Amino acid sequence: MKWFGWLSYLIVLGFSGLAFFGLFSVGQTQIPWELIQDPYLQNVLIFSLKQAAYSALLSVVLAIPVALTLYFRPGIFASKEFQVLCLLAFVLPSLVLITGLVALLGRSGVITPWAQQLLSFWNIQWNLYGLTGILMAHVYLNFPFAIRSLHLQLSQIPESSWRLARHLKLTPWQQWRTLIWPNINQSVFLLLGFIGILCFNSFAVVLALGGGPKSTTLEVAIFQALKYDFNIGEALLLAWLQLLIAGGAFLLISNLGQLNWLNLDVKGNQFRPKLSGFKRLISATLYAASWLFLLAPLLAIFHKLIDPKFFTLPWVSIGLALGRSIFIALAASVLALVLAYGLLLPIRSSQKKWQQQSWYWLANHTLILPAMVLSVGIYIWLLPRFSPEDTALLWLVAINALVIIPFAITQLKSALLTFDTQYQRLMALLKLPNPQRWWIEFKFLNKPFVTSFALCWVLAVGDVAVFAIFGNQDWVTLPWLIYTFAGSYRLTEAAMAAFVLLAISGLAVWILERSIRVKH
Repeated sequence: MKWFGWLSYLIVLGFSGLAFFGLFSVGQTQIPWELIQDPYLQNVLIFSLKQAAYSALLSVVLAIPVALTLYFRPGIFASKEFQVLCLLAFVLPSLVLITGLVALLGRSGVITPWAQQLLSFWNIQWNLYGLTGILMAHVYLNFPFAIRSLHLQLSQIPESSWRLARHLKLTPWQQWRTLIWPNINQSVFLLLGFIGILCFNSFAVVLALGGGPKSTTLEVAIFQALKYDFNIGEALLLAWLQLLIAGGAFLLISNLGQLNWLNLDVKGNQFRPKLSGFKRLISATLYAASWLFLLAPLLAIFHKLIDPKFFTLPWVSIGLALGRSIFIALAASVLALVLAYGLLLPIRSSQKKWQQQSWYWLANHTLILPAMVLSVGIYIWLLPRFSPEDTALLWLVAINALVIIPFAITQLKSALLTFDTQYQRLMALLKLPNPQRWWIEFKFLNKPFVTSFALCWVLAVGDVAVFAIFGNQDWVTLPWLIYTFAGSYRLTEAAMAAFVLLAISGLAVWILERSIRVKH
């Protein structure tokens, strides 16, 4: 099976090599480095960094008290339903959330009149579009992820530490300083960095809620330069800036550790200090507010479905777009799982730790390549050779698979290494033929494969960035159809398409959460 591992690395590195070759400029195209001094580009770069920093800070700061609430009142608040909702919110396709926010707080939103009336006391005009809407969407998508990660980290505090703290009669501040903060500080800094990178690379949210040139990020500027202006030189420059900043930041934070957010290693019966009456009220309020914040945009989508035009909606267009999205997500997920399995083979066979780490970094190198950068590089490489439109479906599947491979590797790696530790020597002694070995391995790994597939599928089905470069209006996917409907203020159609995408995403999340619980 060594040949399959080598082939997997050849395929993945080959695609990345094409992207880098495109980024190094094709033909006579020169990268206009002098544009770095352009005030517009500088404003785009500053806004990209600012919105990412604000989004990360708000997400983590808001998540800390909620995670503490779940930790100190596990019997009441650490419900399975809330954990599933947090997982759904994190992997929710961006266009579903955007549709919900527009239905809730857009120009004709459900609660927009109340928001305008409240802000009128301070002479502030409510406007969802711009930095406000971008921050709301980014916090919604990343705040639940931070909650799950911090909650899991808090659960690692030993029960004996809390009993000792009670014996020593430590004050709440002393408990925070000696027990809580030392256990979560690394996760807090990792979350700030990781969420900041996710928001810096955000495309759909900024494209739909940016509201104009003042709220443009590098990702959106790359798309506009390539697809609207067909300015290849400017697109290359922006792509290089995106890669250097996002890739450099990821390499920096990846040395600090890894975040745990999918496992369920939560010790619910552990001894913990009891909260006083006032703190119990605050914790209940935080918990209720979190439910309301996460459910409100989703409920707003249901509200928009109550429309007399329901039966006259373009069901054929929605059905065709849904079929394309499902096909692309299925193909990309299967390809990602197959390649992830092959990429892990050299890691499993390596005897030295530095060799394993080197292979692991190569296998996950697409984490530092934003989807937009990868797409632009390959698109520009294709231009003088093939028509990107003629092979668009192939590239949509391939690039989506490259982007989600690291998530598949994360889920499969520990299971494969556990299998090797427990059974590899025994199978070697029994001299089992390869087909029988693969069947035993598959039976052992069926749950991790289901988990990985569900996670990859729900991430791929909501793709917008890759489609923005390789797609066209003749055969749109469901997320892009939602964007088209919302952009032309056809909110009922957008809500219906978003509901369909929400339903299939919710099903994938249910399978994912169920497989995690069965595995544990």
